[in-house]
Amino acid sequence: MPSGSDTTEEAVSGTTPDGPVPSARTGATAPPGRPGRARRLLALVRREVLRTGLAVVFGVALGLAFPPYDLWPLSLVAVAALSLLTRGRTARQGAWTGLVFGLPFFLILLKWLHVVGWDAVVGLSFAEALFVALLGAGLALTSRLPAWPLWAACLWVAEEWARDRLPFGGFPWGRLAFANTGSPFTPLAALGGAPLVTFAVALSGALLAACAAALWGLRGNGTVRRAVAALEAFGLAAAVTLAGLLVPVPTKADDSVDIAVVQGNVQQAGMDFLGRPMKILDNHATATEQLAADIKAGRAKKPDLVIWPENSSDLDPFQYPQAYDRIDEAVKAIGVPVLVGALVDHPSKKGYVFNEGIVWDPKKGPGASYTKQHPVPFGEYVPFREQLSKIITRFQRVPRDFYPGDHTGLLHVGPAKLGDVICFEVAYDEIVHDTVGAGARALVIQTNNATYGRTGQPEQQLAMSKLRAVEHGRAVVTAATSGISAVVAPDGRITHRIPEFTQGVVSARIPLRDETTLADRVGAAPEWALAIVGLLSCAAAVIAGRRGRTKDEKGQQ
Repeated sequence: MPSGSDTTEEAVSGTTPDGPVPSARTGATAPPGRPGRARRLLALVRREVLRTGLAVVFGVALGLAFPPYDLWPLSLVAVAALSLLTRGRTARQGAWTGLVFGLPFFLILLKWLHVVGWDAVVGLSFAEALFVALLGAGLALTSRLPAWPLWAACLWVAEEWARDRLPFGGFPWGRLAFANTGSPFTPLAALGGAPLVTFAVALSGALLAACAAALWGLRGNGTVRRAVAALEAFGLAAAVTLAGLLVPVPTKADDSVDIAVVQGNVQQAGMDFLGRPMKILDNHATATEQLAADIKAGRAKKPDLVIWPENSSDLDPFQYPQAYDRIDEAVKAIGVPVLVGALVDHPSKKGYVFNEGIVWDPKKGPGASYTKQHPVPFGEYVPFREQLSKIITRFQRVPRDFYPGDHTGLLHVGPAKLGDVICFEVAYDEIVHDTVGAGARALVIQTNNATYGRTGQPEQQLAMSKLRAVEHGRAVVTAATSGISAVVAPDGRITHRIPEFTQGVVSARIPLRDETTLADRVGAAPEWALAIVGLLSCAAAVIAGRRGRTKDEKGQQ
């Protein structure tokens, strides 16, 4: 009979002569050799805190590589850092590192969205950072493969490929190429577009990481082989960085055209930039009429055509006679065709509008037009409007949805065949590529950045124009309501510029080119090829890992 007192050796040890027995007490502590959940979590935090902190720091560094800061060498440093921080890790650990790297990067890059609301900044940044989390997982997996810097560069292209397309047509902001529009990598755009520039930047950064890893290995075992590996990696990184300088960027043209870009300005920056009706239209009409007066007085040369920006008419000229008449007066005063930006009501779908560039002739009036093909989700249209508007009342400030166009922006404006691209469309490779392919001899970016004035967003968009100029060998004219309006030469140099929130007119002679670049001819093929190689490298890493585990298990048996 047991005495009822747990004082025997068997009771204390939890055993009987027949073997161990479970304790009858509830809430018994775990054995000393097995840490509890809290202890394991604390150990995880201690192990990851330094790596996480470094990922945050270098994510910020990547944000500073982009305009308006333009510290492009930081893009190499950031890529190298992410490669080292994910090297030798599991896919899950790499995903976490990628997430905490990507979130601060996008917060820095997209802070201009605070005009809409900081919740929009955080929400979009987190959504974009999820793609970088996948990139981090891929980098971790492939870091064990031979030639891992090559697979890392392909994975950067794959990550951007996905972000450029998903969801709702994608959001290409933050591509490594857009941080390198004035670097030695820029001429590579003429060979393979933005994807090739991203690949070269990522490859150079990953090779620097390989160099750093080899140098770190010299600490305890300084073999000649490791030293040679470090030198080789650094030499390859330098070669990739400087390779772009060997790429010719042709600018010669057989023809040219004199243009005038009108920046009429707005009443104020922010969400309420429109001000009173007809104000923005009157600003552009008045600036155009002043140019006409200067021409008449001999103070300015008459252009062959005039370009107004997106939304330069704040009223539909086909619905409001006063808007039609005001445009017509200004166009007749200058006496040459004017490319006008306007929102036009959809003729059959109530609640929908077209965002258009309209060729307005001084004799014939409005003629050919281009409708923006890629409206911005949640800015120019609201997906799932009925459901989301009940939850997020701010969407009610987008009262009508923009209806997408169905053709490229090739327009005959006076003597020139121009390719019209509207606002954020400059970020999308295929839209600009198709426009040049249709026969555009120069590109026009009609844009309205008044909502995001003085936030850095106009500088980021102008950088994209610089890259497109080199990629397609075309002069690029950016016409903005409030700035930055600019003229970019085919080699990516900004030749003329009007500051933000300044009414002004730029007069320039731009080349009209017919010659196409290699990037025009190959199209999206390099991007698809590099992205597929990146994904296949992940598959190879997974297969190699499983084979390795199988061999270990057999060896243990």
